[in-house]
Amino acid sequence: MAYAYAACIDVICDNARYYRSKAVQAYLEDSRIKLVFLPPYAPNLNRIERLWKLFKKTTLYNRYYESFGDFRNACEGFFDNSHLYRDQMRSL
Repeated sequence: MAYAYAACIDVICDNARYYRSKAVQAYLEDSRIKLVFLPPYAPNLNRIERLWKLFKKTTLYNRYYESFGDFRNACEGFFDNSHLYRDQMRSL
C-alpha cells in the first residue's frame, strides 16, 4: 500500500455538494486527504462525453430510421463495433 506512506493523498472529485459539506470538510481538516475538484463543466476531461459525441455524429445526426427497430439496431451496432472507432475517439 504505497499510499500508506504518502504525505498527501489527492482525491479527484466532481462538484457534488456532499464533497463540499461542512461535515466532510471538518473530517478532512486533520487528514492527509486533499480533495481536488474538476472544473464545473469539463467535457474534455470526461471520456464518456467524447463517446456520446461520436455516437451522435455517426448514428443520430442526419439519419432517418424507418422504425424503432432500425434505430435500436443502429445504436446497438455502434456499441457492438465501438472498437472500429478507436482512432476517431482519440482525435476528439
